[in-house]
This record gives sequence, structure tokens and C-alpha cells, in this order.
Amino acid sequence: MATELPKDLLASLQTVAGFDEKAFKAVHQSREQVVSIRLNPAKLKDVSQLLSVEKTLDAPIPWSSDGYYLRQRPLFTIDPLFHAGAYYVQEASSMFLEEALRQTCKLTDKLNVLDLCAAPGGKSTLIQSLLSSKSLLVSNEVIKARANILTENITKWGAANVVVTNNDPKDFARLPSFFDCIVIDAPCSGSGLFRKQPDAIDEWSINNVELCSQRQQRIIADVWNALKPGGVLIYSTCSYSAKEDEEITDWIKDSYDADNFQLHLKEDWNIVETVSAKHQCLGYRFYPDKIKGEGFFIAAFQKNNQPSYNCAEGKAIKNMHLSKAEEKEVGNFLKEAANFSFIKWQNDALAIPAAIYEDALLLQQHLYIKKLGINMGTFIRDELIPSHELVLSNAYAGNLPVQEVAEETALDYLRRLDIKIESQKKGWAVICFCGIALGLVKFLPNRVNNYYPKDWRILNK
Repeated sequence: MATELPKDLLASLQTVAGFDEKAFKAVHQSREQVVSIRLNPAKLKDVSQLLSVEKTLDAPIPWSSDGYYLRQRPLFTIDPLFHAGAYYVQEASSMFLEEALRQTCKLTDKLNVLDLCAAPGGKSTLIQSLLSSKSLLVSNEVIKARANILTENITKWGAANVVVTNNDPKDFARLPSFFDCIVIDAPCSGSGLFRKQPDAIDEWSINNVELCSQRQQRIIADVWNALKPGGVLIYSTCSYSAKEDEEITDWIKDSYDADNFQLHLKEDWNIVETVSAKHQCLGYRFYPDKIKGEGFFIAAFQKNNQPSYNCAEGKAIKNMHLSKAEEKEVGNFLKEAANFSFIKWQNDALAIPAAIYEDALLLQQHLYIKKLGINMGTFIRDELIPSHELVLSNAYAGNLPVQEVAEETALDYLRRLDIKIESQKKGWAVICFCGIALGLVKFLPNRVNNYYPKDWRILNK
């Protein structure tokens, strides 16, 4: 394991605003671990519900509505509420995305937002919690295995207005002027995470920084036309290198007609505002010797009113619609069924918020979709077999029987083991821990069938 920071990195930072080499080295040598979580406001009424982490809760994160520091790192893997989507473990600096969105977008409006490099889902869950229910979030990941993890985390978060896609950035050129906001947390050389992941030091090089810079430019170029005139681009990295940060902001100004936003900071946040060399673009640096968090950079731009092309209209695929009887059956499981439209996707019934229905059909025409709306379940002989996703959804009406369980039983359930529950219930039921749904079981005369998804099960014993 490397113990010294790369000399080439330190040399490259000598003229960068806010860099203090002595303090920077000291904080990395300390190996201090900053742990932070962000609550799911749709599933938690109060932080006191988080019994497993309540004793370690520290101060709120100053630039986050729902973020908290923890005094120590619990074993999140064996916390049922983590698996229920009651909170997300997210690095504190990256939660500043909330401030960037609040200061650049009118979040009460109906917005189409793209989180382009979304896995494992931290920024997507943050964005979704800020958007209005009539807005659409497209959460994309290019790598298939990571897209599966993203889909799992979005499902656990419980939101209906998210579409998860598995596409290359260039595929979004099929959607000109579709998005009001595009968030690009770009793949980078990762120097901002050296304290958290010291093994990454051995993989860092000036050559890799250059390759990352070229890839970052290509990613922005691939999606630029998908941004509406007047739309907002938010760019971020977990790199300290100016070539991936300030120089990218200059490249955006060289390449496109766009205005750079100045974000308003509080002095006690200790976030460093930087100015790029060529176009004096403003960006924001997070240094771990100045803030309680890891290395991070963020900048925001508004696309000016350039000529744009309208998207083609979406078309419903034949045989996509549910029958009236099926719609009624599905609607019984939703709090506000009138706010949803329904389609049949392969063998499953999907509920899509009516406010995003037409846009969702358009996305289905042009992108590879992993998750769309709420998967309600499958019809077998006119009976809806409910899905795990349904009972985790914030739109679920709660009309199946509930079985509250203790922590030990909850963990056995999450490991997909046989669980023993004394109950007079028969048929489908929802397993809950601390009042929050974990998933489905089926009570039979002499046993309980565990329907927790196999791919999600806890392997930790």
C-alpha cells in the first residue's frame, strides 16, 4: 500500500487556489475516516427512527438538508434499514450537489433531469429527493454490472418518477433538447479519494489524468445537444487535478455558448472558489484539510439559446396496455392510482406517473431501459402476483398484511434464509422492521416462503 502522495500530483497543485501542501499531506497521513449518511425523507419522518445509527449520529452536514456525519462507521451491511432504503451512505462533499441544484434550477417546476454517470446511485437518490413529483429523473450507467447495482438502489429508494437506463453517453444524442438539467459526475483519476482509498495512490499517474481529461471532454460533447437551451449542466469530479477540473470548465467555454454560474457559499463551509486560467470560470474545490469530507470539484453552466431540434414523439407499443380489469386490480395497490398510467412490459405490469408518461414512452423508443416507473408484479390467471418493488415503493397503498419483525429475523430475511414466524396470516404479507418495509413473504399453512430477491441477499453471516 502506498504511503506517500504522488510527487507529480503535489507539483501540479502548487498554483491551484486553496492548496496548502503541509496541511494536505497531514490530513492524508492521519487516515481519518469521515463517515456520512443521507436520510430518505420519503421513508423517514424523524432521524430517531434510525435505531442502528442513532447513537453514532454527529452534526448535520451544513450544505445538505438530510445529510449527517457519523462519529464512527457502523457495519451498514447488517442494518436492515440500510437495505430498506431508509438512508444512503454518501460522501459528504458530494452532497453539495444539492446546493448546486437549488441555486441553478427551479426545482418546483416540472423538470427532465439526467444523471449521466449515476452508479451506484448516491447522486441520483439525492436528486430525486429534491425534484417535484411531476418531474422525471433519468439515472444512467454505461457499465452493465454497475447498472444492476444502480437499479437496486433506486428501487430501494422507492421513487416512481425515475427511469434507470444502461446506455453510452453518445446514445443521448437521440434526445435533442430533452433535458432541463444534466448532471455529470465524471469518471476521473480519483485523487480526491486517496484518504478514503489509499490503494488508489498506486494507480494514479499524469498519463491517466490526461486520459481522463480526454474522456471527460468526450462525455460532455456526447450529451450537450440533449440539453435544452437555457438548461443547466452540472459537472463534478473527485479529482484534484486542474486538467480534470478548471481546464474542463475552460474547454466547455471554448466549445459551447454557455454561461458559468457563481454559487453562493457560506464562509464557515470552507469551500474554495477557484477561477480558471483562460475564461475565469468559477469552480468549487473541497479539500479534506479544510472541510469534513473528501476531495471534490463542482462547476455549473447554463446553455445559451442555441438552435435546437425537437424530439420525435413517443409511440405506445402494441399490446402494451393493461385491460380495464387489470388496471383496476393494479390501481388498488396505489395510494393515488389516478396519478398513474399503466402498461404491460413483457409479463409485468408497470405503473408510470402520468406526469412523465409521454416522456417515458419516448425514452423507451431510444434507450435501453433497466427500470421504468413501479413494477407492480405479474398477472397469473387474472390475479396480480405483487412484486418486491411494489412494497418498497413510496406510492404503495399498504393494503397487504404487515408483519413487523425483530432485527434477527429481519437479517435472516435479508439473507434469504428460512424464517420462522408465529402468525395466523395466510397469503402475501410485507415484512417490516421499525415500521419500514423490507419486502415480501408468503404465509403458507406450515411455513413462510421468503421472496427477497436472490441477487440482493446479504452474504455476510
